[in-house]
Amino acid sequence: MRITFVGHAGIFIETRHGSILTDPWFNPAYFASWFPFPSNDHLDLSLISNPTYLFVSHIHHDHFDPEFLREHVSKETTVILPDFPIKALEDAYRALGFKHFLQTKNGQMMEVGGLKLAVMASVAPTDGPLGDSGLIVDDGETRIYNQNDSRPVDLDRLNELGPYDAHFVQFSGAIWYPMVYQYPEKMLRALGQKKRANEMARALRYIEQVGASFVVPSAGPPCFLDDPLYGFNDFDRDSANTFPDQTVFLDYMAEHGHHEGRLMIPGSVMELTPGHCTVTHPLPEEQVRAIFTDKRSYLAAYRERAKPKIDAIMSALPRGQVNIPAELKAWFEPLMEIGDLTCVGINGRILLQIEPHEIVLDFQQRKVYPWNGEEWDFRFRFDAPLIEWLIVNHVVDWINDLFLSCRFEAERKGAYNEYVYNFFKCLSPERLEYAEGYYAEQSTEQQLYEVAGYHVQRRCPHLKADLARFGHVDGNILTCTLHGWQFELDTGKCLTSDDRKLYSRPVSAAEPVAELVKPPAMRCKHCWYVEERVDGKRNSKPVQG
Repeated sequence: MRITFVGHAGIFIETRHGSILTDPWFNPAYFASWFPFPSNDHLDLSLISNPTYLFVSHIHHDHFDPEFLREHVSKETTVILPDFPIKALEDAYRALGFKHFLQTKNGQMMEVGGLKLAVMASVAPTDGPLGDSGLIVDDGETRIYNQNDSRPVDLDRLNELGPYDAHFVQFSGAIWYPMVYQYPEKMLRALGQKKRANEMARALRYIEQVGASFVVPSAGPPCFLDDPLYGFNDFDRDSANTFPDQTVFLDYMAEHGHHEGRLMIPGSVMELTPGHCTVTHPLPEEQVRAIFTDKRSYLAAYRERAKPKIDAIMSALPRGQVNIPAELKAWFEPLMEIGDLTCVGINGRILLQIEPHEIVLDFQQRKVYPWNGEEWDFRFRFDAPLIEWLIVNHVVDWINDLFLSCRFEAERKGAYNEYVYNFFKCLSPERLEYAEGYYAEQSTEQQLYEVAGYHVQRRCPHLKADLARFGHVDGNILTCTLHGWQFELDTGKCLTSDDRKLYSRPVSAAEPVAELVKPPAMRCKHCWYVEERVDGKRNSKPVQG
């Protein structure tokens, strides 16, 4: 197997059974804040533009680069799709002109044209943009695992699909924490040191669990070339910086007794055979080392090359074209109305400071309104052109543009709350309903509702839409109007797909029915509640802390 490193998480795999291009990223991401490090702008793109297969682990823009995919990758290639419940990734491919797809099943090996492939998909609301994945490739002689940013939890299954000759693993930060938070410098350093140590320790645990013969640090870090963000780069191996580079992690591996690490930069080529690995760099060794030992000079030159592109992207943002308060109210309030568990999970106020506007997202009252000095739990300050762009383009995942850009300030009162950030990546009914269904499934309570003489599971077996809101009954047929899936009430049979079934049974007067309700203000803000009807009586109890 021959593997060319394309940059960041991108690799080009060549085998006698065909080639696979994974996660190619070349254009600046997140409002021109992230750039590939080291730079890959010298690569000959014609060498990777006609792969047999294309795989992108998830839709974050440092992995899914729409400009590159549209302009440089053949639309005749076959796209390997992770087993994600929401089709956002497939829809994004189709919008670019791709038309050939290979749908995988999570954790199942499949053989195509002599290659064996498997994709380990993660689908929790916290996994990337509602989904992340890693790719396993076996050419009959060697087997690799490209983990990308994913954090697989089924390690037994991952090991069953091995053993592995090479493991490509993320090791560096891909987040805005703690840099954007308004903390004292001493606290920021302490938090940064903890974050840096945790992310490298996590990568090492995966390395030890996977047990590959060779390991390549990949999927990070980016570099920051715009003036306001330039200081985020780890110039001098700062223990408080959350973006350690590849050489830092290789040294960390060696300190912990692991010497199987291999450095690859864009253009490096690995020749992989059972038990053997050779890496050839596109530059002399001293020039490769200088990228990391003289990073200030390297990034200064890179910054100069990137400046025209950064200026063009930022100057093209809309300014003064959008009524931001009115648009956010019209967009967010209907989502709050259907986001029961999300609203209870946040159960407070988020203050958005978007000069000259100060806007409250009130998840207790499920309202969006101008700030009048109320207490807030989270505060974010954004530049107005960024928000205008998100509104004009109706971007339903703000994490995948705004938050990962690090172009904002944040403050919070209390601990991290994953419901806050999951809301901002679920700004459509389909996405929010999926997150709501995922949260509901974590409860031990069976959630049912009553319709047409039946007690029916509240969440659609397809993508977890709330059938109490989106279900429509016509005779014996229940239709989920969010996606059009249909079920027979008397049997639970799905008329749309053979592999799904609806829980449905006739009403019994003594049978308890659990209903999700909005908690009164005096209830614990960290719990959500169900109310049960038993023989006409209602009981309320917390089911999740």
